[in-house]
Formats: sequence, C-alpha cells, structure tokens
Amino acid sequence: MTTSHSAYSLPDSLPSTVDRPDGMLERPVFLVGSERSGTTLLRLMLDHHPQIAFFFEFQYAVSMMPDTTGWPDLKAYREFCENDRIFRDTRLKFDESLDYPHLIDSFLRQKQLRDGKPLVGAVVHYQFDRLLRIWPDARFIHLVRDGRDVARSVITNGLAGNMYTAAQTWMKAETLWSSFARELPADRWTAVRYEDLVTKPETILTHICEFIGVAYDPAMLEYSKDSTYEAPSPARMYQWKTRLNPDEIRLAEARIGSLLVERGYERSDYAPLEVSLPAKIRLHIQDRLYRISFRRRKYGTRLWLAKAVARRLRLHSWQKALQRRIDAIDERHLK
Repeated sequence: MTTSHSAYSLPDSLPSTVDRPDGMLERPVFLVGSERSGTTLLRLMLDHHPQIAFFFEFQYAVSMMPDTTGWPDLKAYREFCENDRIFRDTRLKFDESLDYPHLIDSFLRQKQLRDGKPLVGAVVHYQFDRLLRIWPDARFIHLVRDGRDVARSVITNGLAGNMYTAAQTWMKAETLWSSFARELPADRWTAVRYEDLVTKPETILTHICEFIGVAYDPAMLEYSKDSTYEAPSPARMYQWKTRLNPDEIRLAEARIGSLLVERGYERSDYAPLEVSLPAKIRLHIQDRLYRISFRRRKYGTRLWLAKAVARRLRLHSWQKALQRRIDAIDERHLK
C-alpha cells in the first residue's frame, strides 16, 4: 500500500502489515534488554524465520529523540547517522522528504522489503520506551540474562572496569523495563530468559512465535550456517560461578542483588557486601582508568591520543576521520 507519507511500501504479492491510516508499519516487534544479554543470538534466530525480518542494533532510531515530546532536527540527525558506524553498516536510504517518525519507520520498511518478509522488528537496548512515540501499537520481547554474567561480559568488552560499575549496564535496562512494562497491555509484550533460550530453544522460540503470530520454523536454529554464532549451548549459562572470584560476585550483588532476585535469580552464598562512599569513589576511578587503558590497547596509543586531542580542541573534521579508523578496528573485533 502506497501513501502520501512514505516512499516505501510492500508489493501487493507479499502479505503486508502496513495498513495504518498514517502509512506507518503496524505492530512492529522490538527485542529489548541489556547489552551482552544474548540479544544478538535471539535476533539471529528471529531473522532466520521465513516470515520475520529482524534488524540488528536499532539504537540510532531513538538516541537523539527528546525525553518527552518533539523530534530531532533532521539535519542534525542525518549528520548523526552519517557518523554512526552501525547505521552506515545498514546501507539504509535516508529520505529527506519524510518527517522524523516516517523516516524511522522507513528504515524498518527497507529491511522488510530487502528480505521480502511480512513481519519486521529490531533490537533496542536503551531508551526503548521512546519507541511507543513512533509506533504506539508496537510489541516487545524482553530478554533477560543473569546480571552477573552480563556484567562479566561488559568488562571483557572494555565497557566497564569492575563488577560494581559493570552491573549498571544491566540495572539500567532492567529498571527501565520494570517501569515500561507496567504501561503496556499484557498482550503487547512477553518476557524470555536467556538461560531458558539456550537450554530449550525450540520451546522458547515456539512461545515467541506464538506471541508474534507465526508458527515456529526449524530454520530459526540454522543461523550458525551463515554467522559466527554457534548453536545454543548451556555452557554459556552462569559463567559467573566459575569465572568470577568471591569479591567480584559480592560487588555485583551489592549493586543489583535485589533486582536479580526480582528477576528470578538466586543470590550467591557469599556474605552481602556494603560498599561505602569512599569505596564507590575508588571503584568509579578504577573503572575510568580501566576503560582508558582498554581503549589505548585496542586502538593504539597514537590513535587514542589523537582522538582525545581532536575532541578537546573540537576539531570536528579530524574527529570524524579518526572515528572512521576507530570504527574499522571495532568492525574487526565484532563476533
């Protein structure tokens, strides 16, 4: 259906969910949850369904949106997208004739058209509550993983320097979900545990497919044929029990222990830890130093220093050139 609002529409021969009067996609599906929680794994499974086109990280759709009302300036947003490594990898068309909601909608529609599938969705880790301002009828799959495993993975990827600060990544996403889910009708969201997904994938994927409105297809588990991700393995569960020392576990539980229990995860048997204000200050300093050291090792001292100087002096053209070199290194490190 073609409307005056959008340059993107599905061919008549393909079953279409694009039938809202304003030309927007109807009831897209979003996979939300913390980074390092298994969203890439589940996204690959969903994208391999014959009827579901599922985009990878879609954070650029909401990152520049104001907190409450209004839309980003389109000129500034285009510049943001041109400098965003993930957006550039999508090879999406940026249609300047569209307003912001229809532009974001067109990004999903382009994925849908490329894949020739009737249903479409994407992964969003932060600020996913803003999606309802574009698609008030959107549906959500919430994926949760043990926050101690998430925090350990966050450190491994250089995004935090200790378990206390790393746990913030998980806590931020889960706290947002707690408040957000209360606003959604029960038929518009479903929750999945990563640990269940890797131990009984067919059962969990069948449940997700029922929620979306399609039948489970075995092709969903064939993603390893064309990706670097292996088949689901229970060995990926609860690695914190063997790979973290007691002090690290206590630090994480000092930050997120109550929320872990709320999500159905048991605390360890270690004595609870009280983190004093001076200790918190030391942890945040250590976190910053670790992240600086990690980036310097990853990108090389010269590139890291050059980026810091360019940012401090506000040399935007140089910043952009340096960022492209950093993005190329990040690409090589992607799984």
